[in-house]
Amino acid sequence: MIGKFWRENVYAAGLVTIIRLYLGWQWMHHGWDKITGGTFDASGFLKNAIAKPVMQSGSTTEKLYPTYVSFLDNFALPNAGIFKVLIPWGEFLVGVGLILGCLTTAAMFFGLLMNFMFMFAGTVSSNPWDILLGFIIITAAGNAGKFGADYYVMPYLRKLLKIKPASGKQAANT
Repeated sequence: MIGKFWRENVYAAGLVTIIRLYLGWQWMHHGWDKITGGTFDASGFLKNAIAKPVMQSGSTTEKLYPTYVSFLDNFALPNAGIFKVLIPWGEFLVGVGLILGCLTTAAMFFGLLMNFMFMFAGTVSSNPWDILLGFIIITAAGNAGKFGADYYVMPYLRKLLKIKPASGKQAANT
């Protein structure tokens, strides 16, 4: 009952829009600062995450996320130049998607993915708060972009890809 309300109700869509705009501004702002600041260097962050990984509680030798640290050491750090571009532009585009309400669920998915990657590296910052708000947006599904570009974009994409809407109520939009 609550899930249906959250995914279909117009008042819930309004509340999710407020959350979406706030979180979108945060993502866009932080991404833009990295893009225009010219000082963002992913290699420093990566080296620190590898040198000081998150450890098991009470242990000084057992890593909590050994596969993630291995990924950072063997793939991310040697390709830090790519991440120097991907992270700022990813943050910026997640923010733009959330603000415009365009491909909202996809934008939030990638935002959550980045939040979790930052937390696996040991950076807490605002990530838990962003993850909580991100899950609120994700659980609203299509209702998260009801007051945004998704209202127009999603019916077009469904038609283009020949995907039938999940409910009869959404069929009116196609």
